[in-house]
Amino acid sequence: MSYEAEQMRLTLEHVRLVGAYLQHCASDLDLRAIEHDKSKFGSEEWPGFLEMTEKLKGCTYGSPEYQEYLKQLQPTLEHHYAANRHHPEHFLYYECNGCFTRYTKCPNSCERCGYTQFTTRPDVSRMSLLDLIEMVCDWLAATQRHDDGDIWKSIEINQKRFEYSDELKEVLKNTVKELVHIKEKQT
Repeated sequence: MSYEAEQMRLTLEHVRLVGAYLQHCASDLDLRAIEHDKSKFGSEEWPGFLEMTEKLKGCTYGSPEYQEYLKQLQPTLEHHYAANRHHPEHFLYYECNGCFTRYTKCPNSCERCGYTQFTTRPDVSRMSLLDLIEMVCDWLAATQRHDDGDIWKSIEINQKRFEYSDELKEVLKNTVKELVHIKEKQT
């Protein structure tokens, strides 16, 4: 086989392999579209969401009123986050309030300093790109349910809430721009 023919074969194999990976991503996203938030319809979540959805719709995302509603919805949300990996709260770590050591499971006391109080934090770094795509689609749809929803403000608020980097914030904004552009083309 000539050098050129071998390079052509290798390049075609690369293109095929990239296509296979992209098809895998597309299949996963198709499944996520079908399965998204199915846990909301179970007995552990539906009563809470039924009660709070209208209240949340009428308040500003991130406001003190919104935070109060989230506190009232906490048991429902804990179940929801545990069942749905597109939420940053699905991936938690526990930070020692004494020395800031991180744990994936909450210990009785810190191995480093012995402190017994911990802060629970979301760990966005454990999410996949597919999780992030579903997450930003969820946020975009959620802003359309709020009377004063604004995806750009939500991304800013969520940067503080979920402690993600400026780089990830820009990736999320770029993704929303593409999603909005796609939707505009379809209408």
